Amino acid sequence: MPICADFTALLGRTASALRRTLALIISVIGLVVGLAYGDPARAFGFDDVAAQAQAQAQHPYQTTSRKPPAELQALNYDQYRDIRFRPEHAVWRADKLPFELMFFHLGKFQTEPVRINEVTLQGVRHLRYRSSDFDYGRNKLSPDRWGDVGFAGFRAHYALNGGQYKDELVVFLGASYFRALGAGQHYGLSARGLAIDTVGGQAEEFPRFSEFWIVKPADAKARALTVFALLDSPRASGAYQFDIQPGIETVMNVRSRLFLRAGVATLGIAPLTSMFAFGENQPHQTDFRPEVHDSDGLMIATGEGEWLWRPLLNPKATLTTAFSMRDLRGFGLMQRDRNFSSYEDSEARYELRPSAWIEPIGSWGPGRVELVQLSTPDETNDNIVAYWVPAQLPATGQPFDFSYRLHWQGQQMQRPPGGWAVQTRIGHGFAELGSGEQQYIVDFMGPSLDSLPADTAMKAMVSAPSNGQIMESNAYRVAATGAWRMTIRVKQLRSTEPTELRGYLQSGSDILTETWSNILPAQ
Repeated sequence: MPICADFTALLGRTASALRRTLALIISVIGLVVGLAYGDPARAFGFDDVAAQAQAQAQHPYQTTSRKPPAELQALNYDQYRDIRFRPEHAVWRADKLPFELMFFHLGKFQTEPVRINEVTLQGVRHLRYRSSDFDYGRNKLSPDRWGDVGFAGFRAHYALNGGQYKDELVVFLGASYFRALGAGQHYGLSARGLAIDTVGGQAEEFPRFSEFWIVKPADAKARALTVFALLDSPRASGAYQFDIQPGIETVMNVRSRLFLRAGVATLGIAPLTSMFAFGENQPHQTDFRPEVHDSDGLMIATGEGEWLWRPLLNPKATLTTAFSMRDLRGFGLMQRDRNFSSYEDSEARYELRPSAWIEPIGSWGPGRVELVQLSTPDETNDNIVAYWVPAQLPATGQPFDFSYRLHWQGQQMQRPPGGWAVQTRIGHGFAELGSGEQQYIVDFMGPSLDSLPADTAMKAMVSAPSNGQIMESNAYRVAATGAWRMTIRVKQLRSTEPTELRGYLQSGSDILTETWSNILPAQ
């Protein structure tokens, strides 16, 4: 080989070596900088949880083998409530961050431990259980013998209602349940990560969040908290991300990726769980309180532009209703009645319970909102469930992604753009009702109605799509309140079957209100 060729080859090898050395130096410098300041490319995130969920779905479901010590399982309700986290031990309190974390102890009903981790720029750190973080009250227990038993769940605190005190903002506790608050609100309904076979299957399955990763806020200016969660159940595995923004209306941006292990009958997306004992449309005979409920109705906005309102019931037997559509703009369990006089409960303060509105991010395609109403003897049991069911279920093992915004709302809540129902009442008044007949009084208010003259020609557009005959309907303005009233007298044709009703107000060719949708249960 000529000398010039040898020299050229040598230069090439030398240049290649120099490039490798330079690349190594740059890599080391990058690693050092990443450790010192945080490397976004190496940060823990949603894809890490999704990879775990996918790997988990490829194996049969395994129940947790870790059970709390026997003395914790033996606690009664009052004894369990006597165990409290010490606020002075809250995670991030010493860092003077806007958010703080506190934990729930295992015991009584909460017997499945969850693993909780903190995510920082330096990496992921497991948050260990320490008995010294809890006050055990009057209980005679031996926590020093338990080791790291884990936690039942956690709650995050934030100064929602003033700068002097950090209020509870959000709680993750039990299965995949969580609930949150906006400013001035009291806890009421809950949300869930996923519902499986609430109806339609052999038995309902309750997926659970088995592990959480909570991102430490960057500094005192942080106004959002991010939580990642791993979901697991016999027939599903999933990854979730919650970006929680507190305020007058607390908003959660929820991202999820599911993997089914096996087929399901009903896949309930973005489920909400609430309580309805009695109300203006179903008064109690002996309770001094006029109404007792966390939510008074289901509201739906369809992709076709229709707004629906279904007042809730406490039925004698389980009642399931489906609202099918080509696309969904939103749905929620709402607490529209915000007057203390409607409840007269100075302790429960039902007028301050939040509404929860689900707003899909992107198109969810065709499917149905399903409402399940169960019978309950009192307000201690949640008996209302609502969720979205996609028309096309994902194949086993294939990723199924969906995202949505969950709004926790108070006085300022989602409403239709025109008019909406403010009350639904039943009863005959001075009217004589025939056999199988029922009378409804529905009042509407809203911007499409408020400025109308009292003599506006208004018509109640009412129908009974199934098992009913409309005997009479009227529409007129109530001078005392300014509301527009729709009255309906309907006859149930077969007492052994429920009767569906629909109605709205129309003036000329203009539809002015949402569609009031109700059901007269079988007798």
